[in-house]
Amino acid sequence: MARKFPPLDQIPIGLLTFLLGQNPVHLCWINQKWLYLPPLPLTPCQAFYQLFFLVGILSPSIEMGRLVFSFAFSLLLLVAASTASAARIVEHTFNVQNLTLNRLCNRHVITAVNESLPGPAIQAREGDTVIVHVVNKSPYNLTIHWHGIFQMLSGWADGPDMVTQCPIRSGTNYTYRFKIIRQEGTVWWHAHISMLRATVYGALIIRPRAGYSFPFPKPYREVPILLGEWWNANVVDIDNQAIALGAAPNISDAYTINGLPGDLYPCSRNRKYTNRFDRLPLKVKQGKTYLLRIINAAVENHLFYKIADHNMTVVAIDASYTNPYVTDVVAISPGQTVDVLLTANQPVGSYYMAARPYSAAVGLLIDNTTTRGVIVYNSAPSSKVPLMPVLPLLNDTPTAHKFFTNLTSLVSWPFWDPVPLKVDHEMFVTVGMALDACPPNTTCLGLINGTRFSASMNNESFVLPTNLSMLQAFFFNVGGVYTTDFPAKPPIEFDYTNLAVNNNLPMLFAPKGTKVTKLKFNSTVEMVLQNIAILGKENHPMHLHGFSFYVLAQGFGNYNPATDRRKFNLINPQFRNTIAVPFGGWAVIRFVANNPGVWFMHCHIEAHLPMGMATAFVVENGPTPETTLPPPPADLPTC
Repeated sequence: MARKFPPLDQIPIGLLTFLLGQNPVHLCWINQKWLYLPPLPLTPCQAFYQLFFLVGILSPSIEMGRLVFSFAFSLLLLVAASTASAARIVEHTFNVQNLTLNRLCNRHVITAVNESLPGPAIQAREGDTVIVHVVNKSPYNLTIHWHGIFQMLSGWADGPDMVTQCPIRSGTNYTYRFKIIRQEGTVWWHAHISMLRATVYGALIIRPRAGYSFPFPKPYREVPILLGEWWNANVVDIDNQAIALGAAPNISDAYTINGLPGDLYPCSRNRKYTNRFDRLPLKVKQGKTYLLRIINAAVENHLFYKIADHNMTVVAIDASYTNPYVTDVVAISPGQTVDVLLTANQPVGSYYMAARPYSAAVGLLIDNTTTRGVIVYNSAPSSKVPLMPVLPLLNDTPTAHKFFTNLTSLVSWPFWDPVPLKVDHEMFVTVGMALDACPPNTTCLGLINGTRFSASMNNESFVLPTNLSMLQAFFFNVGGVYTTDFPAKPPIEFDYTNLAVNNNLPMLFAPKGTKVTKLKFNSTVEMVLQNIAILGKENHPMHLHGFSFYVLAQGFGNYNPATDRRKFNLINPQFRNTIAVPFGGWAVIRFVANNPGVWFMHCHIEAHLPMGMATAFVVENGPTPETTLPPPPADLPTC
C-alpha cells in the first residue's frame, strides 16, 4: 500500500530549489512559512548537518523526524551530486626550460613555461582544486607563486622562495596543490625567485562555479591582457649584477602586451599585440561587450593603460568585484589585476590600446617607452591607420590617484564580508629606501662611497633565510630561522615625507634581519603604510600573500590619525592583495588573519625585494583541525 505524503501544513521543514535564469533560488519551509535562503555554496557535510539539526529541533514527533530525516538524506545525495559536478580538479604540467625568441632585432634565450611567453593561462572556477606539476628543466632554481590565491590551509603551495619552500632545483619537480575558495576574477602566477618572473608568468582566471553568473551582463568574449617588460639580456645576470654592486638593475628595453612589444620598437612593426591563439589583431564586433582581464606583470614599473576613443568599466580588481566604475584610463601597479568591460561602440575602424609607465620619483632612471597593440572592428578597412590614445604623462600622479581611490567593493557579492570593526593588532609601518655598508674588498654603487642601496620597513631590512624555509621552521618549531620582534611602529618618529631627512646620515641606514610579526588566529590587523622620503619619494606597491585586505583610506603627506581616520571607508572599501601606497603618502589597510602559516609581505617592485623591503606574518594555528596547517607534502623541495 502506497504511503501518503502528509499535507504541507503538517511538514515542519522542507526545501524547494529552482532556477531563476542561471541562478539557483532556495526556499525553505519552516514553521508554516517560506523563507528565502541566499545562494551560498555548501559542502554536502554542511548541508547535511544543517538539515539534520533542523530536523532534530523542529520535528514534532519521532515519526515525523524520521520522515524529514529521509527527506534530508535524499537532499544530501542531490547536493553531493551537484557539488561533485560543480567542483573540479584542474590539472596542468609546467615544463620550465629555455626558449629562443626574436625580439627587438635580436635572438634571445629566455626561461619560459611550456615554450610560450606569457605562459599558459589556467582556467578554473570557484571551488575547483588546482594541481600544477612543475618540471624544472631550466638551468636555474625557481619557485612559482600563485599571486592572489588565499591558499587556505595550503601554505605549502604559496611559492615564495625560502618563505614557504626551498627552491625547485634544476632537474627536479614539485607539485603545487590548492583549492580556490571564495574568489572570482583574475589573478596570476609567476616565478618568485630572482628576476625570472620577467618571463615566467601567466594568467589564472577564476570564473563563478557552475550554475552561477557574473554580477554584470555576460560579456561576448573574455580577453587576457598581460602587461610585461622585456630586457635585451639575461634577466638573471642583470639581477645578480645589481645585487653584487648594491645598485638598481638596468632598466628594461621595452614593455610588452601578451609578450609582444608593439610597433613603436625596433624590428617590431608586425609584432604588436595579437590574440595569442590565432595570432591576429584583436577583432571586435560593433555593439558587443568584451571582458578584458588586465594584469600588470611588469617587473619594475607602474603602468597607465588606455584604448583610443573608448571608455572602460571596471568591474573587479585582484579577484574581487567592484561597483562599476567608468574610466578612460587604467592605472595598474606591479602585481595588480583589473577587470574591465569594453563595449565596441565607436565607428568601425582600428584603435590602438597602449601602455606606458607611471613614475613620479625625481631623478629615477626609467624605461619611458610605450607598448601598443591594435583593436580592429569587423569590416574595418585594412588601410586605415589606427587611432592612438593620448596617454597620461609619466608623472601624472593626479590621474593615477583618481583611479586608485575611486574604486569601491560590490557588497552584494555573496562572498563579501563586512569590514571588521574591532582591531586586535595595530601597526604603523614605514616603507622606503635605505643604505647599507658595502662589504670589505667589494665595489658598490650606492649613493655614498662605501655603501650599497638597501630598503626597509620600519627601519628593518629583511633578509631571507638560507638553510630552511620559514614555513618549515614554523611547522616543525625550529628556532634560529626568524625572530618575532618586527616592530609595530618605527623606532624613531620623524617628518616622514620631508626630504630634509636625507641630511641626517644615520637615518639612512637600516639593520639587516629576519624579523616577523606573530598573530593570533582570526585576529584583525590594521596597518598604516607610510611612504618615507629617505633617498627620495616613491610609490611602493605592497603585496600581501595569503590574504586580501580592505583599503580603508589613502592620502598624501604624513598620516594624521586625528584627521585621516575620518576618511575611513568602512562600508564598501576596495578589497585587494596589492596596494600602491601613494607617492609621498600613506594607505591604511585591514585584514583578518584567518589562515595559519607564514605569509610574506613585500614591495612588488622586484629590485626592492632583495634590498630588504619585506616582512612576514606568522599566523598561529586555530583551535580545531580545520584551522590547523596540515603537514608538508612529501615532495616539498629540500634546501
